Amino acid sequence: MNAIKKVNLILLIISLLIIPNIGFNQSNEITIRYIGNCGLHFTDGETDIYTDFPYKSGAHHYAEYEDSELENLKENAFYIFTHKHSDHYYKGKMNKILKAKNGKKYGKWNIQALENLAAVIPAFHIEVYKTKHLFSFAHYSYLITWHGKKLFLSGDTEHSETIAGIEGLEWAFIPAWIARDIWESDLKIDSKMIGIYHIGPRDKINIVGEKYLMLDKQGEIIIVPY
Repeated sequence: MNAIKKVNLILLIISLLIIPNIGFNQSNEITIRYIGNCGLHFTDGETDIYTDFPYKSGAHHYAEYEDSELENLKENAFYIFTHKHSDHYYKGKMNKILKAKNGKKYGKWNIQALENLAAVIPAFHIEVYKTKHLFSFAHYSYLITWHGKKLFLSGDTEHSETIAGIEGLEWAFIPAWIARDIWESDLKIDSKMIGIYHIGPRDKINIVGEKYLMLDKQGEIIIVPY
């Protein structure tokens, strides 16, 4: 065997050894980043989903955020909103953001299209719950099942009954007042982990426990392996 053939054979063997390892080393996980209020960024590395973001920074004395959050929004992302209050939805800039980033938005105005996202996003399903929120004619909570993991988003709903009736959750994201109501009434949430978000300046709450995460630090990262 001449030198050139030997080199080619060695390169082929190295390639066969490396390529399988690349696949095995890739981790399958959903990354959830807390932005502020009920604003979350979900990604599995292929698809990007924002929930209740962008909102108007500092609206109703809730969380502010840096301009870089808007500048760094992902291309071709999906934006899902529970309702249109300004601390959840940025009416003034939303259309401009969608055009600049080639995004698609979903909420009360196209609920049927939202329910059909399973046809667009791989391994994704969403269930819609119409829930009550003061001063909002249409408020929705969502149960997202993505890569087999159930993720519940309460939004601003004022009642605990909906989430208390759902089983097998991986993560439940609930506002401070729902957390307080559940804690005080000794209700049970069937979720491995509970993220408490939308903590306002008047919310005096500090629930301690292995399954609770107080989302009071913007940029907090949650990893959900699948």
